[in-house]
Amino acid sequence: MDAGELEFDNRMLDADFSSNLDDREDSLRPQRLQDYIGQDKAKENLKVYIDAAKMRGDSLDHVLLYGPPGLGKTTLSNIIAAEMGVNIRVTSGPAIEKPGDLLALLTNLESGDVLFIDEIHRIPRTAEEYLYPAMEDYVVDFVIGKGPSARSIRIDLPKFTLIGATTRAGQLTTPLRDRFGVLLKLELYTPEQLACIVQRSAGILGIEITEDGAYELASRSRGTPRIANRLLKRVRDFAQVQGSDTITSQIANYALSRLEIDALGLDNLDRRMLETIIKFYDGGPVGLETLAATVGEEAVTLEDVYEPYLMQIGFLSRTPRGRCVTRLAYEHLNLPYHQKPTPSEQMHLFDHLGGEE
Repeated sequence: MDAGELEFDNRMLDADFSSNLDDREDSLRPQRLQDYIGQDKAKENLKVYIDAAKMRGDSLDHVLLYGPPGLGKTTLSNIIAAEMGVNIRVTSGPAIEKPGDLLALLTNLESGDVLFIDEIHRIPRTAEEYLYPAMEDYVVDFVIGKGPSARSIRIDLPKFTLIGATTRAGQLTTPLRDRFGVLLKLELYTPEQLACIVQRSAGILGIEITEDGAYELASRSRGTPRIANRLLKRVRDFAQVQGSDTITSQIANYALSRLEIDALGLDNLDRRMLETIIKFYDGGPVGLETLAATVGEEAVTLEDVYEPYLMQIGFLSRTPRGRCVTRLAYEHLNLPYHQKPTPSEQMHLFDHLGGEE
């Protein structure tokens, strides 16, 4: 690496902002841990870690947040910075194209700062290796020049907290994952938790909504706050056009039906996935890549966005041979279900037919 690569790249910190990020009027993100709804186990443990670090006058240990998209990983990282009373610098794995980008970020940190890297599993391997000594020893080593004149330089870093977020924890390398002291898995939300989030967001946006209306929205939000807030804004549009000042369960049901979102929160692609497996592959098993090609979507989109919820509600199962649709999905789609023989029953059938021959 030459000195030119260490030139600070402003595009890396376009998303750089302090803990008062969410003071904007239209922001729905909570700013404090006490206002963060759901994820009770992760939140309770995190509060202990934050309080202990503040009592020691130390920075928080490095944190890895993982789980499906839209569950509040970015929000939680900003809350951590706010609770610790420090600034946060934000970037993403794809934005770090070369080691110099990462070094620019690290060398511009101040003591106690939080560095948040979204989709951290997508950091290039050459850049990732610079994180190892930075996370463990708070130093970075790089080489200036080439050939016989090359020399190694070590830069001491202030103590900082790296918060990594990923939807694909399995793609993190073991050396990187093992250097995180705090690992928090975010789970899908219950309808009751989402109803609280919807009511809170409605208050911020100045929207009148009944408890039944909030629950109707929540129950169709796939266990994801991001989707709940998006649907709230779209239902508000329908309510305003209809001349209603309050979102009731009837208005919510009408609007979501217009959006083709059914009672369980399944949209067109969810239903198309399930119907494709049932009609084209006899309920499965079918491989992910084959399914993605059939429905015309990226395999990573199906795996990260759609499958977690379908599996949580028991409509889809993963097997070593591929994805299978369960009986519950057949019933929800009003399609006839026929019981397939188990592998042992199939072997018995084959043996019986072979004996007859």
